[in-house]
Amino acid sequence: MTIEEAQQTVDTWIKTTGVRYFNELTNMAMLTEEVGEVARIIARQYGEQSFKPSDKDKNLADELADVLFVVICLANQTGVNLTEALQKNLDKKTIRDAERHKNNEKLF
Repeated sequence: MTIEEAQQTVDTWIKTTGVRYFNELTNMAMLTEEVGEVARIIARQYGEQSFKPSDKDKNLADELADVLFVVICLANQTGVNLTEALQKNLDKKTIRDAERHKNNEKLF
């Protein structure tokens, strides 16, 4: 699925199953919540925190998909084409960081 197809699929889902988009502030709060759930899994799976019984069934892929879903919702409702936005962002990073990372001793 392309990013464009994902945006259309989410839009269709929202308008049929979800009834309507939550407002932008609600979606921003939901995004923060979902990112927190990703952080919780990362801290336990790759960090030093231990899993609690309530964390055992959490799935990183599913939580990352939740983050992506809310990002797509925000993009759709604010008129952002994520394909174009990502390409422009990569172009910016490529120009800005052309030598930066290659010259970073910390990365070697």
